[in-house]
Amino acid sequence: MVNTAGECVFIWANKSGHPIGVITAYVPVDGKIWMTATRERVRIKAIARDGRSSVVMTSKGTPMGGGKTVTYKGHTVIHDDAETKLWMYNLLAAGMAMSQDEGNAFTKGLNPELFVKFLDTPERVVLEFTPEMSIPFDGDKMAAGTAAACAQFAAES
Repeated sequence: MVNTAGECVFIWANKSGHPIGVITAYVPVDGKIWMTATRERVRIKAIARDGRSSVVMTSKGTPMGGGKTVTYKGHTVIHDDAETKLWMYNLLAAGMAMSQDEGNAFTKGLNPELFVKFLDTPERVVLEFTPEMSIPFDGDKMAAGTAAACAQFAAES
């Protein structure tokens, strides 16, 4: 799922410790999840204070079909160096340009080179999320287990 979803919910804690999140595009590389945002976003300030964070993904809209999710608990680091930023922007732009989501006017016909130029501003930073624990959910397995349990209940009635 990590290699096909393309978007995730990124969750952090605000100053009072309340969790809050946004849906954002990401790039998976070597077990890490890479995202970007401009530095004035509240999530950047929050992660600078406390890197503890979570990422949630769904299989909805992927070749896997719906009904599967994964939640990761981990830590996020902010990167502001040009090399890391350009590396990530190029990966993100290439992935978005290959998107097969015909209903998405944003990615349809996206020019990766122009998109990298759009992203490459002094205000933008890159987020590196390192998962430490995962909570998977497979609706297909749950459905099979539920059907078996219902059949057993019916047989016992």
